[in-house]
Amino acid sequence: MNVASFTIDHDRLLRGIYVSRKDRVGEETVTTFDIRIKRPNIEPCMDTAAIHTLEHLMAVYLRGDEQWADRTIYVGPMGCRTGMYVIFKGDLSSEDIVDIMKRTFKYIIDFEGDVPAAASKECGNYLDHNLEYARWECRKFYDEVLENIKEENMNYPM
Repeated sequence: MNVASFTIDHDRLLRGIYVSRKDRVGEETVTTFDIRIKRPNIEPCMDTAAIHTLEHLMAVYLRGDEQWADRTIYVGPMGCRTGMYVIFKGDLSSEDIVDIMKRTFKYIIDFEGDVPAAASKECGNYLDHNLEYARWECRKFYDEVLENIKEENMNYPM
């Protein structure tokens, strides 16, 4: 099996921000981050409507941020629904993105109004959104992990 993410000990994995992989694309390095919002196999996974809303709001915020817009390649949910993958241009560490993740999650916590791109012309499953639950998940992650993130929340368990 040659899938790096399957080699991580999910029984010991904490919530946090992890470098999942680094890849070369031409002359550039891109860094894939594992934004682990739920503790795998311990906490219930996120509701599909909440993680779908989280995806929309994270993408909108990151692609609108002055510093990170041109570096944001991809934002998407993990199939297991315990977190998000974010891919940025650059050879980055977890520490490099703590501030932008704090700002992104704070944006979602405070977001009010219609979920961006949640109309049938813009979204393949426009009826499957839940802003309140997405905000609840973000607040829990922000308060319990991001606000005082520790080394153990930024390095995969060995």
